[in-house]
Amino acid sequence: MREIRFYNTLGRKVEPFTPREPGSVGLYTCGPTVYDHAHIGNLRTFVFEDFLRRSLLYLGYRVNHVMNLTDVDDKTIQRSNDAGVELDDYTAPYIESFFEDLDTLHVERAEHYPRATEHVPEMIEMIEHLLERGYAYERDGSVYFRIAADDDYGRLSGIDPSGGQRGERVASDEYEKEDARDFGLWKAAKEGEPSWDSPWGAGRPGWHIECSAMSMKYLGESFDIHCGGVDNMFPHHENEIAQSESATGEEFVHTWLHSEHLMVDGEKMSKSLGNQYTLKELMARGLDPRAVRYVFISSHYRQKLNFTFDSVDAAVSALERVDQMRFRLESAPESGEPSPEIAAAIERLGKDFAAALASDLNASGAMSAVFALVREVNKTIERDALGDGDRNRVIAVLADANRVLGVLDPADWQSSEESSSGLADNEIDQLLVERQEARKNRDFAAADRIRDQLQAEGVVIEDTPQGPRWRRG
Repeated sequence: MREIRFYNTLGRKVEPFTPREPGSVGLYTCGPTVYDHAHIGNLRTFVFEDFLRRSLLYLGYRVNHVMNLTDVDDKTIQRSNDAGVELDDYTAPYIESFFEDLDTLHVERAEHYPRATEHVPEMIEMIEHLLERGYAYERDGSVYFRIAADDDYGRLSGIDPSGGQRGERVASDEYEKEDARDFGLWKAAKEGEPSWDSPWGAGRPGWHIECSAMSMKYLGESFDIHCGGVDNMFPHHENEIAQSESATGEEFVHTWLHSEHLMVDGEKMSKSLGNQYTLKELMARGLDPRAVRYVFISSHYRQKLNFTFDSVDAAVSALERVDQMRFRLESAPESGEPSPEIAAAIERLGKDFAAALASDLNASGAMSAVFALVREVNKTIERDALGDGDRNRVIAVLADANRVLGVLDPADWQSSEESSSGLADNEIDQLLVERQEARKNRDFAAADRIRDQLQAEGVVIEDTPQGPRWRRG
């Protein structure tokens, strides 16, 4: 188990990470609000959180990962009402779409995906604790958190709540609140909205209380890491800290990690600009989801990511370098003692890869370590210097790195339709024999037709001194 250093948003500095229970990490990540399909900005954050989870596992930690599904809030209610359907019926297809996107991008599943509508009793109980401790108050069936009672409110985001005057009503139409800055914990029922019974009458929970109650149910009153996008930092995460620590008197979360925004062609995503893409829209344009995942993880999570179609093309080219090395490795001859150069390259990869992950998830450093191995393997193959067992050792270390990256083995990304369609292996072999015969007879037109036929079937051919080799693209 290796020591990790993270940039903790709470404190704004890189610091050693020490879990509450040695070797075990409690991880909470803010999931989707399921009123629509996730866009690629959302998915960038979810892939970062998957990269974090995989890195922790790689570095020797056990992980208990919780990601919530926000299936009741202002947006889900408004959209379901507009559609004239029950809330559960409205959100169901978007929950399904979310998990389809995760699977498409090879995001590993969390241990728990709690839905807000299934945890209202826990939210009510937490609100009762806040009322008992004087941090909340009830007005006309709604309950609000009293920000003035929390002396260190704003320490995560750095926002000073005293910027607004107590009792100010500017930009607030909720006149029943003591202070315009106070936020809702429980909202009194309105006509046409779903509601639950509570000690304050029928109503529904506020957004912020949902995450606090669900994270504590599955991870305890204090846990190790909380993640989300930078847009969640204020007010959502700030309010989570305030209500959670006020309810329990304990530190809520030790380490906060926030991923930066995704831009598209240098501009902020927006529907008005037509650049707020979903993953399904990108795939309809023919983009490779493996390359999209590579783009998402290639930039450090605390840097803005500029997503362009050129960046996806560059990712395809980068992955092709790995694939070509694998392709050459599969049929390269081995003889004699293992190559000392390959042994050294494998050792460097293991060392540099782990060091990069442990340094605040340095994804580019981890990828650089992989490509250093790729270069050394290619040079060794060109020298016909592979020794006995080198092939399996290289494949094994790539598989180990792929536990984190998830993009290094093209076979993992071949759909069942692709693997069951097209030419059978023996048919490809026979066509290559015919192509070789045509080239021997200088019938280059026939050889080119066979090559084009194979390429149309997604078969990649490499001509080598030992004869042609092929793989499915």
